[in-house]
Amino acid sequence: MSWKFSRKPVVLVLALASMAALASSAIAQEIEPPPPSVGTNVPASYFGPFPSQIDRKLVGPVQLLRSGTLDIKKATIEIPLYLGHMADGRNVWYILTDTSDKENADALGLNHSGKLHYSNVGRATRSARLNKKAGLIFEKGTVDFSPDRKLVPGRGAKAFPPRIATPGSVGDADYTPLVRIENAGGHVYNAPVVAFDKPAAQIRACNKRPNYNLVHDRVARICPKGNGGGTVTIKLTGIFSFAKPALYMSTEASDPVVATLDQGTFAPAIGELPVGRDDSVFSGIERLFVMANGPTGRLNPQRQGLNSALKDKLPPLNLVGGLPTVALDYSPMWDLNLGFWTKRAISKGYRSRMIDEFQLLGFVAGGHITGEGGKRFGSTGIVVNCPIVARLL
Repeated sequence: MSWKFSRKPVVLVLALASMAALASSAIAQEIEPPPPSVGTNVPASYFGPFPSQIDRKLVGPVQLLRSGTLDIKKATIEIPLYLGHMADGRNVWYILTDTSDKENADALGLNHSGKLHYSNVGRATRSARLNKKAGLIFEKGTVDFSPDRKLVPGRGAKAFPPRIATPGSVGDADYTPLVRIENAGGHVYNAPVVAFDKPAAQIRACNKRPNYNLVHDRVARICPKGNGGGTVTIKLTGIFSFAKPALYMSTEASDPVVATLDQGTFAPAIGELPVGRDDSVFSGIERLFVMANGPTGRLNPQRQGLNSALKDKLPPLNLVGGLPTVALDYSPMWDLNLGFWTKRAISKGYRSRMIDEFQLLGFVAGGHITGEGGKRFGSTGIVVNCPIVARLL
């Protein structure tokens, strides 16, 4: 069975950060590690600091995107807001999350991704130039934030795929968050646009709910300054990587249904990144894994996947490949791999929460997880932009 939404079957769709009702408490309940004092007779303070406080590569919490203030309980991060312009003068309000420039990543508190060097393929990366005021001037690539995001789950037990999925923001054919700065070494920056062609006063929502017909649906608060700059608070999503719980932000997807489920911008241009190559030479992407039909139930400690995201109104708890400090292959651009538990695996009670890439691939190798309808598991062809913000363990 196959469902059509745009150019692809809906099996190519992923709810990376599904519902508008995404609850911050769910992050703490489901992925934030408990204190090591659980099950002992001493307080947590007796255990000393996490090893990650001495060495970021060791076990423990690490804020990876260090350019702002992270609130784990609320699952948000407040980061700098930047103002650039189109060549015709229109305002471009954007954020910075990742760069191929290692030194500037360290200086600005951004994630370093060497793989972004290989993203200048087709329309996947656009160009910009610095002006005399150190502002970016973009030749092309616009975003329309005026649409109303609409999401209606499927009927019955199979809430996925949704019956209606309309993204709340849409990029034109040339919009991509990946920006190559021509007169600054040609480095690539991940610069998602969060508001477009609006003055600061019109989008300002420092202490109130933003107008989502003017700003990105992931914005919790936005406080721009009249002459550019300011701050913006972005809503985050919980994930797992190599059994480590983490938080990331989802900003764009190359498929409109994915963008809707993800509260992101539909940006078809990033779909021109080559997929299915993962860690091979000159690959600009990493793999992201999601289960379509994982266990459901808001109180089920094994719940996971798209059916759960749509029915339980909680994050789908996906898996990603390498994170900074854990692996050398990090990229914020993820090649979406979608898996289905087989009827046989479900009947034998094998269906459970997957929290590690190789754990999941082991179930694939055993024939317990496949693509839709028993087809080969692998790349869906959809690309999503999900910068990593923090590692919780």
